[in-house]
Amino acid sequence: MFTASTRLVGLLGYPVAHSFSPQIHNAAFRALGLDWVYLAFGVEPSRLPAAVEGIRALGFAGANVTIPHKESIMAYLDEIHPLARLIGAVNTVVSREGKLLGYNTDAGGFLRSLEEAGVDPAGKRALILGAGGAARAVAFALAQARCAALTLANRTEDRAQELARGLGEAGFRAVEVAPWEEGSLAGVIPEVDMVINTTSIGMAPDRERVPLDPGLLRPRQVACDIVYNPPETAFLKGARLRGCLVISGLSMLLYQGAEAFTLWTGREAPVEVMREVLYNLALR
Repeated sequence: MFTASTRLVGLLGYPVAHSFSPQIHNAAFRALGLDWVYLAFGVEPSRLPAAVEGIRALGFAGANVTIPHKESIMAYLDEIHPLARLIGAVNTVVSREGKLLGYNTDAGGFLRSLEEAGVDPAGKRALILGAGGAARAVAFALAQARCAALTLANRTEDRAQELARGLGEAGFRAVEVAPWEEGSLAGVIPEVDMVINTTSIGMAPDRERVPLDPGLLRPRQVACDIVYNPPETAFLKGARLRGCLVISGLSMLLYQGAEAFTLWTGREAPVEVMREVLYNLALR
């Protein structure tokens, strides 16, 4: 039952129909007896400034931000947390004392997903596919976790070069850019310990698409995909058949969401409640 005092939070993205976040967060609010509700809003890029002003005008407690707005939304916020500014992407907005504050919980969520899988990135070499907001969070998270070296590949190579420069300016210089072509990546993949897809390739409804041929992977590599719908993408299925340790985007979604929940409410997130809802949705 909603009331005149119900606090609102939401998701800004385009598209958003695939998102599990409303069910996850609303279950968490119910578990703690909070009079809050989470809704999803499909916001075309040209309408993002109006949507942010709507959050402010309607008194939202905050919002999550997803593709394609994680970088562009920064221009419309009042303050940016230092980590989010370093990364260059915001995925969580908090309304506090009349100001909209931008945070990045993707970085922490990704590292917690590795930890849950028993993977320590320290000293490892990683190939990151993509150079958007999620890629930036993953790259800076790995750099801070003392990853030995990063290789970036993106369809638009200039974006990957920009991310490489940002990492270098932050003090992480063991980074290179490779063309996103299977001929080029075929030489990179055997040399890395982790391959991480940070793009939307393989997301429902295009479930059969893969960012690269899983046949290029070697046994015992770590294959990660930030896509969580479907919970095991065609890329991860192929990686599993190659003998890789696979990590679904479900874990990153869970932990970045839990961190966002705490930022909004000031309460510890009921992670196990959120996990149960998430995995029930994923198994449908």
